[in-house]
Amino acid sequence: MKKILIVCAAAVLLLSGCAKKAEAAKDAGTGSLVVWSFTDELKTMIDKYYTVDKPGVKIDYSLTPTDQFPNKLDPVLASGQGAPDVFALEDAFVRKYIESGLLLDLTDLANEVKGKQLAYPIEVGTYNGKVYGLSWQATPGAMFYRRSLAKKYLGTDDPAEVQKYMANLDKFVETAAVLKEKSGGKCVVVSSTGDMFMPFKGARKDPWVVNGKLVIDPAMISYMDMAKTLKQKGYEGRAGQWSEGWFAGMKGTLKDEKGADVEVFSYLLPTWGLHYVLKTNAPDTAGDWAMIPGPAPYRWGGTWVAAYKGTKNVQAAKDFIKYVTSDDGFLERWAKDTGDVVSNNNVTAKIKDSYAEPFLGGQNHYASFVEMAKAVDGKLTQGTDQAVEGLFNEAVTAYIEGEKSRDQAIEDFKSQVSAQLGL
Repeated sequence: MKKILIVCAAAVLLLSGCAKKAEAAKDAGTGSLVVWSFTDELKTMIDKYYTVDKPGVKIDYSLTPTDQFPNKLDPVLASGQGAPDVFALEDAFVRKYIESGLLLDLTDLANEVKGKQLAYPIEVGTYNGKVYGLSWQATPGAMFYRRSLAKKYLGTDDPAEVQKYMANLDKFVETAAVLKEKSGGKCVVVSSTGDMFMPFKGARKDPWVVNGKLVIDPAMISYMDMAKTLKQKGYEGRAGQWSEGWFAGMKGTLKDEKGADVEVFSYLLPTWGLHYVLKTNAPDTAGDWAMIPGPAPYRWGGTWVAAYKGTKNVQAAKDFIKYVTSDDGFLERWAKDTGDVVSNNNVTAKIKDSYAEPFLGGQNHYASFVEMAKAVDGKLTQGTDQAVEGLFNEAVTAYIEGEKSRDQAIEDFKSQVSAQLGL
């Protein structure tokens, strides 16, 4: 009798497990989701791929401009009234939400796919050991340089050889001096000191906040010194990032205050910078550029996908996020259709050797970006970064403009962080 009861109990458990699996499978392929985004990339993914592969899922999609997106998302997540099931999060504010306690725990999903995913996007989406956001893409930063200037002043335009001149932050400054000397002061290594912020930020060992206290990594002190050196010695073009002069440098039309030509050797930009900044603003220079890792690994930008913790459609939300951030078949098609560097290692390994970018003189930029992404440390990203870095860059400007000594600028920065952020 005892044996019969045990067998019956096992059968009940087996049937129950099968029923749950069947229900989960049903939920994953059917249902409805409300999806909010600030980028039309998600719209394309839904219309061209997801709803084609998963016709049983109905998507109610809404697009809001990036600068208005947090103001739209914050109140509904806080109240739970009208909150979307799934939403996109931009790099500038992704950690604010990852650390908010308002997102659905995606740790089980991350554990399922992490074996084939690039590490740093998952690290950015992780807080206190749990994963709350995943990304389909990688946006490592590179150094783009003019081949003609490299050949003229360094004797080679070969990326492997030029990288030796930019192997670390000290070599970068040494090469800036070489460019100035050999060009008679005409060639500057970058257009703006601000171009170097991301590489120095990526070179840190610690994030801005450790155990609730502000930490100024030595790399950021080096950034202050490097920015001062570049300005004082005339190694930069004195054209702020995103200014008219900054774009003129890409085109080879930058002038100094006396009207003399200024040659800009390089720009520090990530994956999207190639397609949406250099190629669109300097089309006449196509073929005269090349790409190297530069002095330090870094990243810039990117989009993560997360879900509201109170969503009634947990399984459908997870299925959607799993699809857009990790599905092999979808991401291979997406990468081939858009040129996006994806975070799925299976896909990048399969397609990376098939690229040759004419704008870079035929260089395989995709394979280079895939390698650069492996060196990025996603654990350096925190929710307070934007606020801290805004104050830090004010301190850097005051120092390099001679308004404050370095020590005074740092002390004032610490005081402002304490007063405004309580760190």
